[in-house]
Amino acid sequence: SSMIGSGFGIFLIILGVFNVTSCNFIGGMWWFLIGMFLYSAAKMSYQQLLTRRGLEGESVRRFMKTDTVTVAPDMTIERLVEDYVYAFHHKMYPVVADAGRIEGCVTTKQIKEISRDQWSQKCVRDFEVACSKDNTISPDADAIKALSLMNRTGMSRLMVIEGDRLAGIVSLKDMLKFLSLRIELDV
Repeated sequence: SSMIGSGFGIFLIILGVFNVTSCNFIGGMWWFLIGMFLYSAAKMSYQQLLTRRGLEGESVRRFMKTDTVTVAPDMTIERLVEDYVYAFHHKMYPVVADAGRIEGCVTTKQIKEISRDQWSQKCVRDFEVACSKDNTISPDADAIKALSLMNRTGMSRLMVIEGDRLAGIVSLKDMLKFLSLRIELDV
């Protein structure tokens, strides 16, 4: 059905251009805009189908990185920025206590809201976000679920949690690399 929608969209675009050139500017623009909408909707539907097919049956465990860069809750924001953000270029860092228990995460978005003169006095603990269903996922969860969660929350990285321990990080970038390779080899 995406092929039909795509073809019909192209037909309406051509009809719109024909009407514009035939001195029916307003009608032609409407046909053109409707055609563009149908064409892009059909294309998006096809991309969603490829994504679902490419990741179907894969677990988060396949994509997660276990060599995760973590930060301590008592670290200053200044040290976090200088030693971690500028060194590793991640937008989210898991916060892990001394005993190895995951406490939450801190993001560059949060850091941006702190005035620079406070960086040396404030600690990660003051700004960390607790683990929740919006920033964590199980290693056995379906990859489509992780992708859907990332889409809903706007986060490109999720903490992979087993019990109260950090198992790893799953990133949108790694999932998309895999998807690109799978589509190239399978389709």
